[in-house]
Amino acid sequence: MNIRALQLGRIDYSSRFTLPPDTDWNYEPELKLSDAEYDVAVIDRVLTDREADILSRIVRAYSLFVPDDIPMTDRMEYLMRSRCGSRITRDELPSFLEEQLPNYFGRPYGEKYDPHTMEIAPGFQGQVYWNGFTETIMEGDFGDHMRQALYWRGNIPVDEGQAIDFWLEYQTEGDVRIELQIVQFAAGSVASIQKIWKFDEAALRQPVTIDNKKKDGPVFVSLNARGKGTLHVRALHDRYSRRGAGSFLPGGRRIVTGNREEIFAYLDPGDFKPPLCVYFSGYKTMEGFEGYHMMRRMGTPFLLISEARLEGGDFYLGDEEYETCLKKIIEKAMHELGFSPDQVIFSGLSMGTFGALYYGSMIRPGYIIVGKPLVNLGSMAKAERIQRPGGFPTSLDVLWKQYHRLDQEASDQMNQHFWDTFNRTDWTGRSFYIAYMIEDDYDAAAYQDLLSHMQGRGAKVIGKGLHGRHNDDTSGIVFWFLRQFRRVLRDAFGRERES
Repeated sequence: MNIRALQLGRIDYSSRFTLPPDTDWNYEPELKLSDAEYDVAVIDRVLTDREADILSRIVRAYSLFVPDDIPMTDRMEYLMRSRCGSRITRDELPSFLEEQLPNYFGRPYGEKYDPHTMEIAPGFQGQVYWNGFTETIMEGDFGDHMRQALYWRGNIPVDEGQAIDFWLEYQTEGDVRIELQIVQFAAGSVASIQKIWKFDEAALRQPVTIDNKKKDGPVFVSLNARGKGTLHVRALHDRYSRRGAGSFLPGGRRIVTGNREEIFAYLDPGDFKPPLCVYFSGYKTMEGFEGYHMMRRMGTPFLLISEARLEGGDFYLGDEEYETCLKKIIEKAMHELGFSPDQVIFSGLSMGTFGALYYGSMIRPGYIIVGKPLVNLGSMAKAERIQRPGGFPTSLDVLWKQYHRLDQEASDQMNQHFWDTFNRTDWTGRSFYIAYMIEDDYDAAAYQDLLSHMQGRGAKVIGKGLHGRHNDDTSGIVFWFLRQFRRVLRDAFGRERES
């Protein structure tokens, strides 16, 4: 995993310290204007104001480091705040470069093990239920000693020096106890074992990490169990680990509820000036944040929200604890920046539109910008049967997870859940920018329903319809979406920067 690093100073560190082998080290005695972006930067001298301005554009937040004996000008102090920089001591510098620099690799990656690859161990004699991709339920006697209950067929490669985080979503009933077992084979072999890791339930309260100090080799994952009762297995996630430096991105936060459900958030304070742009990630099977570069180019403070439940996401719906946690994440970012709701933009595409509109109903941002809105999630699931067979089966999982039924009543309840929240909100003075597909096969009524529910309630709505089904013209939707963002930034906040 390549790390693109920048160093400014009097002496080139690469001639004095041991650097990780995958480091693209760029030593520049004098910083020149550049369009290149760097994963991490180490500054070992006083910067000019011009250099500080350049660095604010080419170094991402939480990835700037300055030795603590370097004097700080006012402009450098501002740079450290805006890039969430850190001071390190001279004594820490060698170990930082050798041991921590690998955690600032450029391209994050995470995935959920494909539920199709889960296999029940041959020795299990109890009952097994599959509720779509929401969970697998095993009931019965798992034995008196730990033994394999299930495994995942898809081995994943692990490079030498790489660390992988694993997170298991599960629940047990009765006296069932489990442990996660990970076996690493030598590359090209299914018999030569390099290492075995075992993690009990105490360890599984947090993500567990395997740190591969040996040679390249794939890992095989299984779940061992003992006792009598019920085991619910919902998902197993594997992610490139930053060893505590952040989730997916440096500085990325992970919040988990009592039901082991995760929310991910990333705040870049930018120039500390309004607005705060909140972007909800859309449906994506590769886990992580969506829209980082898009939001970074806006030049404003921004907050990315993501989740990785079900296949591609669960539309940011959850129990009271989950939704309260997500709302507090946004409110905390607003508080840290000192922004009112009028100084906030909520945004999202497809699945992200539900998050923007649903949590927008709770926070009342000044502006909501969405493309391909999805709000009637019950109707979206119902369309899977005849209108869109096999097109988006995750919609059925979303409905089942919320109500444990797939009937008309559950569909109606799901739709009404959104509208009850939306209709309680005073939308006076709020502005909506909505691009929608005229023949949308996911939620055909979304745009017209939004219009009818906002009628006479003091909101401004600007809409744009494009012909096609939900996924027929994503590029056209995104183009209009970005134009509206530029319009709001320019007209409402006096920002001329192009995205």
